Amino acid sequence: ELCTRGYSVMLGYWENEQGTAAAIDKNGWMHTGDIAVMDEDGYVNIVGRIKDMIVRGGENVYPREIEEYLMANDAIEAVQVTGVPDPRFGEEIVAWVSLKDGAILTEEEVKAFCKDKIAHYKVPRYIRFSEDFPMTVTGKVQKFKMREISIKELGLKEQNTA
Repeated sequence: ELCTRGYSVMLGYWENEQGTAAAIDKNGWMHTGDIAVMDEDGYVNIVGRIKDMIVRGGENVYPREIEEYLMANDAIEAVQVTGVPDPRFGEEIVAWVSLKDGAILTEEEVKAFCKDKIAHYKVPRYIRFSEDFPMTVTGKVQKFKMREISIKELGLKEQNTA
């Protein structure tokens, strides 16, 4: 997790001691909620969000909201949404879709299902059909692996963000 401290870091949340304690540790480090890596040139790159939030064009997009909407489609068995790097918007949205047995659905139909029903910036740019998702041995979806696979398949590159 990317942590920061210094004179420009907030002292805390107004009248919210619990929120402050969750964000700022006893040594004054603010936990940003970002997962970051530093490259060999010293650039810090945000590679994910601890809470899976996608930041697309300055808008916070919560994958669960899109997942819940897409699950209303009768052809969809399961769906997972994650962000991938985009040079224009910072991140773009990719939906991994698993269809019900015998169901047929195209990328265009998934996007059309979303159009004018959810905010335009929440409509997934990329749709990946998959019978299963990367999982841990305990059955938890590994969104970081979905992101890695999507980046590779789409020929994308991580963006320098700081």
